[in-house]
Amino acid sequence: MYREKIDRYIDAHQNEMLEDIAALCRIESTKDSYRAGKPYGLRCAEVLGEALHLGESYGFSINNYDNYVGTIDLNDKEKQLDILAHLDVVPAGDGWTVTKPFEPLIKGGKIYGRGTADDKGPAVAALYAMRAVRELDIPLKKNVRLILGTDEECGSSDIEHYYSVEKEAPMTFSPDASFPVINIEKGHFHGQFSASFEKSEALPRMLSFESGVKANVVPAKAWALFEGLEGDAVEALIGQAEKDLGIHFTVSAEEGRLKIEAEGENGHASTPWKGKNALTGLLALTERLPLADSPQFEKVKALNRLIPHGDWLGKNLGIAQKDELSGELTLAFSILRITEEELSGEFDSRCPICANEENTLKPAKAAMEKDGFVFSTESMSAPHHVSEDSEFVRTLLEAYEVYTGRKGGCVAIGGGTYVHDLKNGVAFGASMPETENHMHGPDEFAVISELLTSAKIFAQVIVKLCG
Repeated sequence: MYREKIDRYIDAHQNEMLEDIAALCRIESTKDSYRAGKPYGLRCAEVLGEALHLGESYGFSINNYDNYVGTIDLNDKEKQLDILAHLDVVPAGDGWTVTKPFEPLIKGGKIYGRGTADDKGPAVAALYAMRAVRELDIPLKKNVRLILGTDEECGSSDIEHYYSVEKEAPMTFSPDASFPVINIEKGHFHGQFSASFEKSEALPRMLSFESGVKANVVPAKAWALFEGLEGDAVEALIGQAEKDLGIHFTVSAEEGRLKIEAEGENGHASTPWKGKNALTGLLALTERLPLADSPQFEKVKALNRLIPHGDWLGKNLGIAQKDELSGELTLAFSILRITEEELSGEFDSRCPICANEENTLKPAKAAMEKDGFVFSTESMSAPHHVSEDSEFVRTLLEAYEVYTGRKGGCVAIGGGTYVHDLKNGVAFGASMPETENHMHGPDEFAVISELLTSAKIFAQVIVKLCG
């Protein structure tokens, strides 16, 4: 119903939609220091103001929640559907070749620029879906609200602020991922541990070890400093270690001491097998070195037993598990600091629906403490699941299938989205499953045809759920 009218409307407004996306993407809306009335800095407040101006100029009612979040309402009827998008972006970074990060460019059927895919392009596609329904006078019985946040990339405190004063709609989707429907987001278990030990002067010995920047990133680099090690002996071990571990090692002399650097590949903690963990690689190599016995070295061996290189399922920690809907538990050993007298570390585990504190947190804690570590994590976040048999999810999948000709289905992910804490929230769009749009990287882009299709799909969903 109304498909032909909606299709014609969206296609006729393609250029205008791209101009609106470009206007938002020219604003470098990365989180900045607090200013009075601007919790995330000047640019985040600026982009929110620009987006709300667009909404108001198209005849919608708007509201600004203290520059945390803005809303655009389709009508003043009973609350039914929220569309949750965000206008903040990650820093531009280096390596852009097609255009400068905040100078949007249309080329080869794509629009390039930071935020085009994540998440300004999809936000505008949702706005144009609302425009199509409104300007085509399609009758609705209930309201659709577009919620525009400004802190998704740095913790989502914006949404916490919004939901402290507003109730969740009966249904919510976020166009901040890919099609078809992401209805399961795994739980999160952030393990933190430490240990202290007596300093040993026995040679050869490790003086320090360092790897990792963020708990949710598989570290690509690690280094350790040693005293009393001969370079020739180390070089002989490295060749075989590189073959066994898939990590590249470099040895250098530093003020009479030996430094070993490890290089792997970054990855996200939700998919640790896609990276090459330099931390666990260097830890494995360290155990192979002819170091003198010491309490510190015993802790290195213990870590290699508990979270060995290549074990991203938590098998050795005793928490490996899976279920049919959400798949396997995954684990990334992501941060480690070792000195002569103490160490501290962190791992990031994404947990299936079947995981809980009894079968995950407590066994991990017991295993770590058995080897003399202090395990300080006391809780874990629950997984998020919306039934694929719900009317809401079935409606989304039906619209996706109609417009793409593809079979729809639900997807479980290890990462978290804006809707993780919403009772009836899923991620839905706005790119096709196979599209690699360089989100968070250089030359980020959105495929224009996918944005247009998304707007049409969103419009159909609005009609079906609110009409």
